[in-house]
Amino acid sequence: MFEKLTAFLDSYLVGGAPGYDLLIYQDGKPLFRHQNGYADVENRVPVRGNERYNLYSCSKPITASAALLLYEEGLFRLEDPLSLYLPEFARMTVREGDAVREAKTPIRMQDLFCMTAGFSYNTSCPSLMRAKEETKGACPTRETMRYLAEEPLSFDPGMRWQYSLCHDVLAAAVEVIAGMPFGQFVKKRIFDPLGMTRSTYLLPEEVLNEVCEQYIWENGQARNMGKAITPYKLGYAYESGGAGCVSTAEDYMRFLEGLRTGAILKPETVDLMQTDFLDENTRPYSWFIGKYGYGLGVRCPLADGREFTDFGWDGAAGSYLAIDRENKLSVFYATHLRNAPINQTRWSIIQRVKEEL
Repeated sequence: MFEKLTAFLDSYLVGGAPGYDLLIYQDGKPLFRHQNGYADVENRVPVRGNERYNLYSCSKPITASAALLLYEEGLFRLEDPLSLYLPEFARMTVREGDAVREAKTPIRMQDLFCMTAGFSYNTSCPSLMRAKEETKGACPTRETMRYLAEEPLSFDPGMRWQYSLCHDVLAAAVEVIAGMPFGQFVKKRIFDPLGMTRSTYLLPEEVLNEVCEQYIWENGQARNMGKAITPYKLGYAYESGGAGCVSTAEDYMRFLEGLRTGAILKPETVDLMQTDFLDENTRPYSWFIGKYGYGLGVRCPLADGREFTDFGWDGAAGSYLAIDRENKLSVFYATHLRNAPINQTRWSIIQRVKEEL
């Protein structure tokens, strides 16, 4: 079973991937799992299936789900101004060339989910550099947002789609609305109920040895960049909602199945999550015109045609997730290679799975 899919994934090893772990569940049961390659290329340690990975942007659906738990409880509305919860974002500016002007529209909670708030992914901007200095390398999540709010936006909120620190800001909003640190809320409401015992946004130093060696594609080859190095972890106390989760393949599958089956969110909330929120202003700026839309923190089926029935996302180090509720499928592909050209073909995995069912 899945011989063609396995051959396709094994071709990633030829393309530079150190190793991978693939899990497929259908109708709540394990359907297929396959691992190949190395968790540590230099020491020839094979992938065994118990490794932890830096999930990077596969963190985003977890963060969106955490926020939607609060949405279900009526604690915020999508149309609410962000400034109701993070007051420093009340009066934003927008950079136009060399000039800076006042923003014409407020940032809404919906904009954080949908990548339409106007933020960038510049983690080296002056305000965040100052945050690192003034907090002595800690950068607590909520406090760091006070610095980010000083940066001009790239455009008026709601007018474009731009991949950015939106979900990091969303994590800080969750802290305020929930009344507890973001990671603590996620652990209490998602990780613990689902049995995700090896998932965290702040990895203790004593378990760093459980993380796969991490590689980056440079000059036509994979170079070991260090287990814990990520440009999106601004400080040792920073819980990045957009890129900070560290987890295992089995733990992450528990999350996907929890989302698919309604164990985390109500089915109608998942319906909303996978609804295409792109419009005539934002759609032309998205990465996936004509293939997918973008919902509340995930790529999603288009409203017209529905060529693709899955929703999900992926991560900078190669990992990929897909949930297809129509076919009762959950798929997770874990790997640890950044910037590789082969990562661009991950979105075909779910189609290859369905072709071989």
